Parts: sequence; structure tokens; C-alpha cells
Amino acid sequence: MNMEAFILGCGGMMPLPNRHLTSVLLRREGELFLFDGGEGTQVSLRKLNLRWKKISAIFVSHTHADHVTGIPGLLMLSSQVDRDDPLYIIGPPRIAEYIETSRRVLDMYINYEIIVKEINAASTVMVWEGAGFRVRAFPLRHTKPCFGYTLEEDKRPGEFHPEKAKALGVPVGPLWAKLQAGESAPAADGSIVKPEDVLGPARSGRKFSFVTDTLAFSEIAEEAAGSDLFVCEGMFEKALLETAREKKHMTAEQAAVLAAKADVKRLALIHYSPRYNDYDLKRLLKEAQAVFPQTVLSRDRMVFPIEYVD
Repeated sequence: MNMEAFILGCGGMMPLPNRHLTSVLLRREGELFLFDGGEGTQVSLRKLNLRWKKISAIFVSHTHADHVTGIPGLLMLSSQVDRDDPLYIIGPPRIAEYIETSRRVLDMYINYEIIVKEINAASTVMVWEGAGFRVRAFPLRHTKPCFGYTLEEDKRPGEFHPEKAKALGVPVGPLWAKLQAGESAPAADGSIVKPEDVLGPARSGRKFSFVTDTLAFSEIAEEAAGSDLFVCEGMFEKALLETAREKKHMTAEQAAVLAAKADVKRLALIHYSPRYNDYDLKRLLKEAQAVFPQTVLSRDRMVFPIEYVD
């Protein structure tokens, strides 16, 4: 089962020639989920040849322009192809107003259902549930209501031990598949063999976390704990810590501290200040890697495979 994260835009505040505004697409088993949709989202989708009509839901962190201005064009683009399933848009208060106003003022032709759900929660809340996974939203600390998101899979059954199944008298075939799926199965002598009799310890699923536009605080690490990929803003270098605090953003070093506390597998920095050119971003990377070596700079159209640990 494949899972990949595509960086559609890594910039903050304003687009640059080679840096679209913040947007990340997560593909899991062919189903697509978009996290924010800044200006330039459509361009990266096209260049990566991604099937945007397969996007099931758009998760919006907050309603600042650099995180949502790419969404109206995406909604119109989706009307150019046949789409039977509704598109869900999930985000903070007023995201419904933004979508409805954009549709009305731009006189959009939409040939599919759009379902908008606003998050009104002061603590972590589940906002999406699929087969074997769920998406949770958790409040951040920015200049307006803002949320981070995690997509986490259920635990997988442990490794199947065929020698144990044979010893217990379960014939090779469909009954082995039942045991591997976590169901009991009859042995040849009529006794019942339970999954735990032939399976090893449960194995973890995969986890993706997305955090941007917030002050750094410890609860973020709790939400992102154990993530295989933690996409987190690293807007400023540590010399501009006070600027970050005033604007309710964080530095690359602070993102790295959170990643270390959360014991994530990899940190991908995102949402850079436009004051940094590509060469300057190396300073942010160096500061982050001094705290958390498994840090990378995300770039537009970079792809991160998210693999099972075992």
C-alpha cells in the first residue's frame, strides 16, 4: 500500500518565481488529500501529472490568503472532468463563507457536490475517517483560528507465522488468509485457532503530520508524535526569533525541537519567509539539523515516499 506526500508549494506570504505558496498533497492508495491550497497549487498538480479529480478532501489550516488563494481555481479546474464523488473542504470558521463567496462572485460552474465542514473545537477532534485511517485536527496558535492535521493509519496485524499455523492444524489456503486478517479459523480437528496464536505483535501503521503558521508549543509534539513525515513551518532563522514571536510563527530551529520531542522519522521544513532566497535557506537547514539531523528543506514538487517501518 503506497503513501506519498507531494510538496506543491513551500513558500509563505508571497509567491516567488520558483516557490509557490504552501500546499501539500498526500496520496494514500490512490486517494488524494490536499493540505492547504496556496497560489500555484494547480501549476504543481499539472507538472506532477497528478489526478486532481481524485482529491477527496481539502484540509485548510486557516484563512490567510497564502493558504487558500489556490482553492477557487482548483474548484473550477475540477469541473473540467467528470466527478461523481463530492469534494469535502474542512477548515476553520469562515472557510464556508470564503468558498461560497468565491463561487458566487466568480460565477463558478461547478458540476459536483462541495461539502464544507467548519471546525469549531478548542481541542483535538477527528475530522475524517476512512478505511483503516483517520484525520485529526488540533488547534494552533496564530493570529486567527488555525489548525494542524495528522493522518494516522490503524495498527496492522502482526507478522504471520506459517509454521505455527501448520503445527496447530490449520490447512494452507483461505483459512490462513482469515488468520492474517485478524479473524479466528477452525483447525482440522475442529478446534478454533485465534489470530494471536499465529501472529506476531501488532505493527504500526503510517502517520503524516502537517503544521504551519503557529507559535511553537509542546502540545504540537504530542500531536505529531511518531510521525513518519512531519511537515512543519520553519519560517525564520533563530536570529529572527522575536520577529517570529510577534507574527506568531516559528523558526526552523523551533520546528526541529518539536520534531525531536515528537520522535518523528523525518522533518520537512515548509512555509519559508520570502526574504530567504534558495541559498539563504541553507542557514535554516543548518540550524534545524543541529537539533534534529533528519531535517530536509522541502522544495516545490518534491516527493516524499512514506514507507512502513517494517
